[in-house]
Amino acid sequence: MSNHAPLDDIVLEADRLLEAAVAADVPVRLIGGLAVRMHVGGEPVITRAYKDIDLVTLKGRGKRVSEFMTGMGYQADRAFNATNGHRRLLYYDPPHGRQVDVFVGTFEMCHSIPITERIELHASAVPLAELLLTKMQIVELNAKDQADILTILYHHDVAEDDGGGNAVNAARVAQLCAGDWGLWRTTKLNVERIRDALAGSALTPDQAAVVRERLDRLWERIERESKSTKWKMRNRVGDKVRWYEEPEEVEG
Repeated sequence: MSNHAPLDDIVLEADRLLEAAVAADVPVRLIGGLAVRMHVGGEPVITRAYKDIDLVTLKGRGKRVSEFMTGMGYQADRAFNATNGHRRLLYYDPPHGRQVDVFVGTFEMCHSIPITERIELHASAVPLAELLLTKMQIVELNAKDQADILTILYHHDVAEDDGGGNAVNAARVAQLCAGDWGLWRTTKLNVERIRDALAGSALTPDQAAVVRERLDRLWERIERESKSTKWKMRNRVGDKVRWYEEPEEVEG
């Protein structure tokens, strides 16, 4: 039985997990809404509630992560982890009704994103380019994911590199979209959705103008990237064949 009980405040709890992971040399990083907040470094332009904590770790570290999470006061979903531990792990915090998802190596939902290739770039969260793509890859985009996209693009410029961890690396986004037509197609869909949603969003007209300009530059960079042969072949088929996976929802 662990002496470490998860905290009531989910933001403070995420901080507790990350600090303990560094001390224990367990390679985990935040994704999801809490990662967006972590990158902002304070109160984001659009505030929202956070339900769960989402993490990523490197392949081959599942056992170490399991020992760490149970040591931090979480209950493992043993049946799920035994079957899916090579790609995803689940842990629960029953007193607070919370769930921790840990993606292993690759982020797989509607599309697959190699999310840990650049895990060392930021001490607490995945890089902004990959974080943005975890939102842009959602076919059924909801209000909280839309808010996260707006927040990322308002607080962080779009550049040709990571800007020391403070910019969305458009070259990286473009590279991943150029190798995967499905990811490109869903990203295009969501770029259009975000443009359409700006007028009715919680942003002021000036804030919306900042996001629109950055979104336009990001899409221009994606389109400019040379596409792979596989991408071009899939492009011929287009929307006639479904281009995304329908992700499983796992509730504790």
